[in-house]
Amino acid sequence: MLLRDRAFLDRWEPTRPDGFYRLETHQRRLEMLRSDENFADFGIFLAAGDELVGRIQLSGISRGPFQNAYLGYFVSERHNGRGYATEAVRQAVDAAFGELGLHRVQAAVIPRNHGSIRVLEKAGFREEGLALRYLQIAGVWEDHKLFAVTAEEWPSGA
Repeated sequence: MLLRDRAFLDRWEPTRPDGFYRLETHQRRLEMLRSDENFADFGIFLAAGDELVGRIQLSGISRGPFQNAYLGYFVSERHNGRGYATEAVRQAVDAAFGELGLHRVQAAVIPRNHGSIRVLEKAGFREEGLALRYLQIAGVWEDHKLFAVTAEEWPSGA
């Protein structure tokens, strides 16, 4: 999926070496992350569960007084616009506030990525501001809109 969607995703992602797109690289990375309590990675599958159409992760999980995670996700070009990302965000945030016991989840989006902004808005995130030159994406330091939601705001009342 990543190799097939590389051109579609590259405009929203950091520049990565060619080796990043190999299956073996992701198998090793997922194996390593299984024991990392600061990271939770999930696949986004079609309802039948037989086709991986994207990934979503909670990263940089911080404990103590912050109780926060950063949210990142993508869906293949072929499955974009069908609600898969929105549902995956809702489920990941449910897990963050439920089983992980976090208080806050935040996400950053390039302002021209209207689809991703819509996903966060539909999932119940609020915009908090603009971070200038926040992440290096496709070799350019890009501004990002910051979004967040806290456990008190989350509809499931976790």
